[in-house]
Amino acid sequence: MKLLVLDSSGLVASVALIEDDRLIAEYTTGNKLTHSQTLLPMLDEVIQRTAFDMEDIDAIAVAMGPGSFTGLRIGAATAKGLGLALGKPIIPVPTVDGLAYQMFGAGMVICPLMDARRKQVYTGFYRFHGTQMQVLKQQCAQSVEETLNQLKEYREPVIFLGDGVPVYKKEIKEIMGEDAIFAPVHANRQRAGAVGALAKVYFEKGIYQSADEFAPEYLRKSQAEREREEKIHGKSESKC
Repeated sequence: MKLLVLDSSGLVASVALIEDDRLIAEYTTGNKLTHSQTLLPMLDEVIQRTAFDMEDIDAIAVAMGPGSFTGLRIGAATAKGLGLALGKPIIPVPTVDGLAYQMFGAGMVICPLMDARRKQVYTGFYRFHGTQMQVLKQQCAQSVEETLNQLKEYREPVIFLGDGVPVYKKEIKEIMGEDAIFAPVHANRQRAGAVGALAKVYFEKGIYQSADEFAPEYLRKSQAEREREEKIHGKSESKC
């Protein structure tokens, strides 16, 4: 099985090629350039360096969201365009699930945190039982305080990862104390390789869709929509 994998849902842009159980190539960068500047050149570089024939891929995996609205649109448009051009299916992988999969095999609670601004995060809670990832709380958008208070109820160590960690590290340490464990540098941001590994599991279960059907999942409304609603209703949004 050959997979092309794209993740532009957060601050990091990442492209990977996977063949069966081998990660053929992975190009990941967090240089603060916009994904419109980086994603396609990265994809082109990976293809050229590996002499990979795009016609040979079986499917295109993509981080479906939540995340940056602009980043998700770029990733979705790229995956959708390639899927339509090549006649290949799309495997949408929830962004937060893909992040958690980087902690494969961890028996502790895993909490990815993506900064959603306005004191909110995109998050979910996970744990591995052997090789099976259990979703304790599905990905959602909610406040940092609410997230940490929910995690305290487990009364056990929690692994934190994602671009929300450095933003809210002080609050995490204050509330979680010694139960806060922070993922190391090689596993604390989005990586297309992890998205692809989880996508393989989905594909084998028949979880994929046509390029026509695929659409990203934002979880929250755009900033312009939120600001308009707040002017009218005077309230912010939480989705869990």
